[in-house]
Amino acid sequence: MSKKPEAAFDPKPVLDLIASIEADLQRLKGLVAAKAEKFDPANPHNKTSDGKLTNEGVECCYRMFDEGKSRYTVAQQMKISFAAATHRFNAWRKAGGSKRERTLLG
Repeated sequence: MSKKPEAAFDPKPVLDLIASIEADLQRLKGLVAAKAEKFDPANPHNKTSDGKLTNEGVECCYRMFDEGKSRYTVAQQMKISFAAATHRFNAWRKAGGSKRERTLLG
């Protein structure tokens, strides 16, 4: 009995198919993923009557840091001091940064 030589397996078509499926899955995931809530740094509910941040205000700061905003930008948009923004930035990092568990706004 003579054995026939096996044809060499070409993995390229299979890998191309897998890449195509992964791209489609990522696109579908983006369509069904929950949209991030919009937040307003100027919302009056972000501060108490004595000027301190409410829980919503703190979460608003954290979400701005999630987006990559600087402490200076957060301070300006939230109308808080740079020192307060720095304090919130350090608390945000301690809470896990952008991987922290978000709280609901509103």
